[in-house]
Amino acid sequence: MSGSPAGSAEARRPAAGTPVPTASGSRPAAGFLAHRPALRPDVLLSPALLHGPATVHLIKDPEGGAAFEVGVKEYFLISRLDGVRSLGEIGEEYAEAFGKRLAEPHWKRLLGLLGTRGLLAGAPARPAPAATGPEAPAAAASGPFNGTLLRGTMRLVADANATTGRLHRLLRPALRAPLLLPLTGLLAAMEMLLASALPELAGDTWWLFHQPVALIAVFTLLWLSTALHELAHGVAARHHGGTVSEIGLRWRLPMAVMYCTVDNYRYLRTRWHQFVVAGAGAFANLLFLLPFLAWWAALPAGDPTRRVLSGLLLLGSVQALVNLLPLPPLDGYTMLGHALRVSRLGPESGRYLRLRLGDRAAAAAYPRRARTLYLGYAVGSALLVVLILAALATGLYVNLVH
Repeated sequence: MSGSPAGSAEARRPAAGTPVPTASGSRPAAGFLAHRPALRPDVLLSPALLHGPATVHLIKDPEGGAAFEVGVKEYFLISRLDGVRSLGEIGEEYAEAFGKRLAEPHWKRLLGLLGTRGLLAGAPARPAPAATGPEAPAAAASGPFNGTLLRGTMRLVADANATTGRLHRLLRPALRAPLLLPLTGLLAAMEMLLASALPELAGDTWWLFHQPVALIAVFTLLWLSTALHELAHGVAARHHGGTVSEIGLRWRLPMAVMYCTVDNYRYLRTRWHQFVVAGAGAFANLLFLLPFLAWWAALPAGDPTRRVLSGLLLLGSVQALVNLLPLPPLDGYTMLGHALRVSRLGPESGRYLRLRLGDRAAAAAYPRRARTLYLGYAVGSALLVVLILAALATGLYVNLVH
């Protein structure tokens, strides 16, 4: 899944001059305080995210795709510009929350920033910026094909959001907890059954790698599973209020995979919805294997077709479960970031670890939660990589010996 991780090109702090609310002895004029400005109703505001030592919010204009970060105090003010509350009422709430009052120049700078970005209701529309980030609109691309024959991308549908919308309408009756919860339990039972049959599956998979025709058939099915994986991200995003900007094919010869660019799910209000969107692909991978499991179970041990299905089930399970590991750029890493409400967990963990080793004073300035999360992820991810490499080396050694 192609998403929009916070801290990437879309998550830029305001340029110099962005107002940061500060204490002031003066108060804005009463007439000015009576104004009731409002954000455009389509402007997106993210929940609080930990980004380095700071807590930030993302603000995005969905029309042009531009997005930037603001601090907690700026978000407090911006999120209350609803056209109902006056500046005076918002100022009183701000003073109660932070113990400071805003002077008129601070209000004007804040409203000027929002106005020049076209984010206030009634502001003149701004031309869309050039596409420069992972959330750049698909329409900004020069055409459906970009790149060379060796590496590039190609859009497969003209309107990805409409396509996933149609799929969502078709599948919506099945996207309900009374069906999904038992189905999740069934998939967990499938994986436990396959784990108990791991020696047979591993032996049959080794045999499969010596059967070129059958191996091609299995990898074709696995490729189809990856296509369903990407579409599942898009359907889940539409189900929970996100949008999809592009569905296409990406190749780095000799590999070619489908991709689905999901926008705006950073701005979904609940972390559970974000978590579901990120995990929908692996769920679809496992769901794809269910009918093949029934076929496999109906055949006697040693049957050639059962051996081929063993390889499909093992490789397909590995494909899905590896995608749930909390390592970039896998979906499990995205899910962990959503669960913890942390932006750029991997890079910021590395940055904190370097500070801890070289500038302990700077590292100590991080809040306690940031120190705990970044150090925990840096150590935990390193241990996980070591365990994976050790498991791969052990499996290779066992297969070569036997």
